[in-house]
Amino acid sequence: MDRLITLSKRKLEVLSFSFARYLFEKIDWEQRLILILGHRGAGKTTLMLQKMQSEKREESIYLSLDDFYFEGNRLVVLVEELYQLGYRRFFLDEVHRYEHWSVDLKTLFDQYEDAYFVVSGSSILGISKGNADLSRRAAQYVLAGMSLREYIELEKGISFPVLRLEDLLSNPQELTMSITDQVDILYVFRDYLIFGYYPFYKQGKELYPERLIQTTHLVLEMDIAPFEELTHKTIQTMKKLLYIISESVPFIPNVSKLAERLGVSRNTVLKVLDLLHQAQVLNLLRSSVQGVSFLQKPEKIYLHNPNLAFALSPSEVNLGNVRETFFFNQLQVLHQVSFPKFGDFKVDQGFYFEIGGPNKSAHQLQGVPNSYLALDGITTGNSNRIPLWAFGFLY
Repeated sequence: MDRLITLSKRKLEVLSFSFARYLFEKIDWEQRLILILGHRGAGKTTLMLQKMQSEKREESIYLSLDDFYFEGNRLVVLVEELYQLGYRRFFLDEVHRYEHWSVDLKTLFDQYEDAYFVVSGSSILGISKGNADLSRRAAQYVLAGMSLREYIELEKGISFPVLRLEDLLSNPQELTMSITDQVDILYVFRDYLIFGYYPFYKQGKELYPERLIQTTHLVLEMDIAPFEELTHKTIQTMKKLLYIISESVPFIPNVSKLAERLGVSRNTVLKVLDLLHQAQVLNLLRSSVQGVSFLQKPEKIYLHNPNLAFALSPSEVNLGNVRETFFFNQLQVLHQVSFPKFGDFKVDQGFYFEIGGPNKSAHQLQGVPNSYLALDGITTGNSNRIPLWAFGFLY
């Protein structure tokens, strides 16, 4: 236990990351049980440590549940000992690596009414996956990768306010000009598409694609596989499927042909697609976002973010695919995105978007109400022509 206390103090001492993710201000930190989910490298650990640092409370402690200590020791017993020492605020990282996470959290929440628990885990986790009923107890949040707005703040030190989608659509010229007056937006946007989605690009831009691929493999092997009790064969199927999709995205799936090519059943392909979607490796575009079952075939399949496209096929990236991937990725954080009858995307059941380059025409959306062009290669917007990069300022 003394070693874990020392490790917690050391974590805070070396924290030098002053940039705070968008979710920091959205979390209701007064809740007694907070669950923060997200992809590896999104910044969950830093987010928790920043909260600890801002509180400056001696009663707070950080514990990573992938520590070998928890191979043979129960969290409930450790918290009891720490509680007796005066600790009341527990920041628990990598909770998905701990077998008894849901049962122990329920027990701790119920037994220690003056204690607070901030918990981070893989995006595959979810309250519904637990063996105990945590849905009434936990406030759940999902940390997405960085928006273009956040990337600019981290990279350039320039802070811009979040834009509301409705404001951007109704007043594109003024809002976009207020940004382009301060930054070479097209240059920065190009870099963001290649390496700006995860904060760990700061460890080295040249090595970022390799690290991103390694992180993706870790998600498959260390996050999804143990939690879903997948076989080695299924993991290999996931990797093969990811490779096939990366060659042609947005991928319009023929599930039967995919199943035949992979040597698995149709339902296995659909289940694997759903797991990759939950793990923030893929984005599945469906005709409806309500009451969706994993057995429903998606209309299109995208890589989760544009960085993955460059990492998986750096010399063969299709610019049109990257544009659509970016738009879908940024909008789905706060909005519902579905497959439309007209255009490329339907947002919030009311807005229709066609994605393209600067010379894209609006003929495909002619006569469609609330329709817009999201265009790459332009700096400012007007009427229904919105710069594609501007959709990176929504969170």
